[in-house]
Amino acid sequence: MSFNDLGLSHELVQAVGELGYDKPTPIQEKAIPYVLMGRDVLGCAQTGTGKTASFTLPMIDILASGRAKARMPRSLILEPTRELAAQVGESFEKYGSHHKLSMALLIGGESMAQQEKKLDRGVDVLIATPGRLIDLFERGKIIMADARILVIDEADRMLDMGFIPDVEKIVARLPFPHQTLFFSATMPPEIKKLADKFLLNPKEISVAPPASPAETVVQRLVRCRREPQAKRAMLRQLIEREEIQTALIFCNRKRDVDILRRSLERHGYDAQALHGDMAQPKRMETLDDFRKGKIKFLVCSDVAARGLDIPAVSHVFNFDVPSHAEDYIHRIGRTGRAGRSGASFTIATSEDGKLLAAVERMLKRKIEELKLDGTSTDVAKPQQAEEANVGRNMTEASVETEAEKQAATTPQEAAAELSTEKSAATKPARSRRRKSTSKASPKASVAEDGTMPEANVEAKTEAKPKTPARAGKKTESKPQSSSKNRSDRYTTPFGDDTPAFLLRPVPLVA
Repeated sequence: MSFNDLGLSHELVQAVGELGYDKPTPIQEKAIPYVLMGRDVLGCAQTGTGKTASFTLPMIDILASGRAKARMPRSLILEPTRELAAQVGESFEKYGSHHKLSMALLIGGESMAQQEKKLDRGVDVLIATPGRLIDLFERGKIIMADARILVIDEADRMLDMGFIPDVEKIVARLPFPHQTLFFSATMPPEIKKLADKFLLNPKEISVAPPASPAETVVQRLVRCRREPQAKRAMLRQLIEREEIQTALIFCNRKRDVDILRRSLERHGYDAQALHGDMAQPKRMETLDDFRKGKIKFLVCSDVAARGLDIPAVSHVFNFDVPSHAEDYIHRIGRTGRAGRSGASFTIATSEDGKLLAAVERMLKRKIEELKLDGTSTDVAKPQQAEEANVGRNMTEASVETEAEKQAATTPQEAAAELSTEKSAATKPARSRRRKSTSKASPKASVAEDGTMPEANVEAKTEAKPKTPARAGKKTESKPQSSSKNRSDRYTTPFGDDTPAFLLRPVPLVA
């Protein structure tokens, strides 16, 4: 079957022929006729099978007649990442070279003022990421009353990135009825529920089992120790043994992307990084240089795992086993596209057992293991033994350190420590003794004739207790009380306000 048999216009078939395509792929052959009929489509196919053309080609024919109004796009395509949105925009420019359709790209990291100017002139095709589209919605810059076609591309990636609530808000603003095209490389149950919610009597098209890799990609598994240095050495060993045209190297974390890129540069490899924290112009420039072959190794996060069509990619290296099993399909799908051959290598450690089991469970088969020099089929047991030895050595070292400490103590230091401990132990007792004596009422010395000496009483009344001032505190002068001794407050009912006549010496009767 050729593109002429699918019901496309002559101008569109001519544009496709100029790009070197003469036969449609299975997903294009099944989906394009139903899209031209105006039906909702739920499409699931492997990466690299031409899903983008299966909805861009019929959309160009449908939108060929009509005119766009200001701020009222006629169709909407939602993409999870900026790179995918830019790639779909390039596809519209190529396939619509013989049509006069206007297009706007709404993505983050670009000038919003320029995007608003394009919307004011009116666009036939609006390609956007959910975040920027919601932002312009709230500013009142977009009216979706004239949108008749909605495309949700890479729906499973939308789910992973948390865009589904935004997608629901966008769908609620579209007029009813409208045509919805739902495409994804995998079809988990959550995506199936969303499709039932968004689509009306859809035509389900599946040209390959869900979550299955292309048969043109050779998959291999390599095991190594879990240390980052060992993993980087293993990656360099794989690079040296393979004939690589260009390669993608995937990491799970953005910080690991930069670390691995610097490591490859230090060892003389031409490598650049690509992740979500980079500025959008830098990301587009790096991706364009990689397409043109100016960069041989692109170390990236999963931002480059979806939908990027770079035919020259000969190898994919999974430096980390992906956290989600579906991402494995998308990663290795960057090679072996459009019938070409490719190779993928996954580096696994003893910590990746669960993640690797999830990937193999999804593939329904084991990934063939490649044994290299210095690698082991089972690296978990030696690693556990090594950890046990490390723990035992640490314990022995702590015991030896304590023994050395005790042996190194001199008799003088031991005596000083013993006296310090004794003083610390006797401090509370002295304080308690001082407290008990302060509370006890002092006994007055009585003369032999039965009278209290006057000098003794004067010494009691006029003696002023001296309290040492604390460091860093100001001493305040307190008013003198008639009773200077603290214990007098407990011998009279008046406390500090005891009258002076009550404190006069009284002769005692024998």
